Amino acid sequence: MDVRIIRSARRKRTISARQEGDTLVVYLPTGLSSTEEQEWVERMRRRLEQSRERRRLNSDEALQRRAEELNREYFGGELKIDSIRFVTNQNHRFGSCTPSTRTIRISHRLAEMPVWVLDYVIVHELAHLLQPNHSARFWKLVNRYRLTERARGFLMAKGMEEEDETDP
Repeated sequence: MDVRIIRSARRKRTISARQEGDTLVVYLPTGLSSTEEQEWVERMRRRLEQSRERRRLNSDEALQRRAEELNREYFGGELKIDSIRFVTNQNHRFGSCTPSTRTIRISHRLAEMPVWVLDYVIVHELAHLLQPNHSARFWKLVNRYRLTERARGFLMAKGMEEEDETDP
C-alpha cells in the first residue's frame, strides 16, 4: 500500500489516517522526527489492517449463529446474547464476556483455529453469562462441552490460556 503523509502546522497532538484507494493517507503534525513519522505510519497501517480484519470476520452472522447453537445444546437455549463478535485487541486472552450487557468478544486469533477450539471458547464465555467467575459451578457448566480439556490444552500450547485459572 502506498503512503501519503500530510503535515499540518495547525495539527498539534492529533494524528489520523484514512484509506483512499490503494493509498494510506496519514495526517501528522509538523515537527515529528523521521523515526516518529515512520512509527506513526506503521501504527496507522496496523490500525487500518485490524479494522479491515474486524469487518471481514464480523461481516456475516456465522459467529452469532454458532453461539445460538451452542446455547441451545449446552444451556437449553436459556441464555440471552446481545452481541458476540470478533475483536482485534485481545492478544493475551481468547475471549471476554460482560454479563451486565450480555456481550461477548472473541479474539480474532481464534478465527483461524480448529472449530472445536472456537466452540470451547464460546461455551466458556456463555457460561460467564450465568457465572461471572471461575468457580466450581462455572467449570461444571463449561465441562459440559466434551472437548473442554483438549481445547484448553491446545490454547495453553498456543500461549492463549492461563494455567492459573481456578479449575476444580
